[in-house]
Amino acid sequence: MSDAVKPDRPDADLVLEYEFDAPPAKVWRAVTIPALRERWLPDCDLADAEPEATITGEEVRYRLRDSEPPFRESHVIFRIEPNEDGGTRISIIQQACDDDTKLPQPANSNCCLMRAAA
Repeated sequence: MSDAVKPDRPDADLVLEYEFDAPPAKVWRAVTIPALRERWLPDCDLADAEPEATITGEEVRYRLRDSEPPFRESHVIFRIEPNEDGGTRISIIQQACDDDTKLPQPANSNCCLMRAAA
């Protein structure tokens, strides 16, 4: 038996959970109002400052982009729910994006479609 730690799969989600004394509505504003969100999740870290998807009061999804090449992208999802103490439980989930869909493909790649067109 080995104590070696297995590396994470590259497609594994990173999930962080926090509890706050603040009510869910206040936490929701902090993750969705740009001026408040900018303090801890700046626009320069986002692929687009607008959320990709929103379930009002419960979940919001943004797309992140690395600031250095190869400019990898990921999704960050904020799930908000009330906890039993009247505060808020927030789950922050980061998911890697599919690299094949975001990288531009060369025009002369000789992929199947290019060969079929010839």
